[in-house]
Amino acid sequence: MRWISALRAAVAGTTAVEAAAVATGLLYLVLAIARDARCWIAAFVSTALYLYVFARAGLYMQASLQVYYLLMAIYGWRQWRGGGVRPAAVVTRWGVASHVYGLLAVAAASAINLALLGRASSATALLDTLTTWASVYACFLVARQVLENWAWWLAIDLLIAALCFRAQLYASAFLYLLYTILVVVGWRAWWRDWRALAPAGAGA
Repeated sequence: MRWISALRAAVAGTTAVEAAAVATGLLYLVLAIARDARCWIAAFVSTALYLYVFARAGLYMQASLQVYYLLMAIYGWRQWRGGGVRPAAVVTRWGVASHVYGLLAVAAASAINLALLGRASSATALLDTLTTWASVYACFLVARQVLENWAWWLAIDLLIAALCFRAQLYASAFLYLLYTILVVVGWRAWWRDWRALAPAGAGA
């Protein structure tokens, strides 16, 4: 029951800013599942709050990632808006080669990052770096409405949940496990949108 006690303590110690960041982050995900362009407004607010939370906690790499997310929130809003809350563009799919290149880019960036930090032997550092760079790529896929973004987020959220559990951040681990459930819901919803406009005979 140690993790339950830790979860209660984590909830009790959560600041109002962090709680608001989590709430708007969840709102972003729900709106993204519905392909509602207002998800990027929620993303911008959540990211700005997390930038403050991470910087105050001294997690400067995560804080730097939030700056990227802020820019992607603006880019995503411009890509999706199209004069209404529903995106003008339809859900698309990228070929296997694109995702292989994405994986190679994530691996290369992570290797360089770890080498510069001198932390290549740390499993925690490896998970942290991999999930950070994979998130950069996955966020771009969301902005471009690529269906496979959900596969990336499923893997990323599971890895981050494991990372948080290793660090005894049980509340955060639980949150990322909750994200994986919403990711599956989003994947199914976007797949239905893609399938509705896919050419006859397109594969599942």
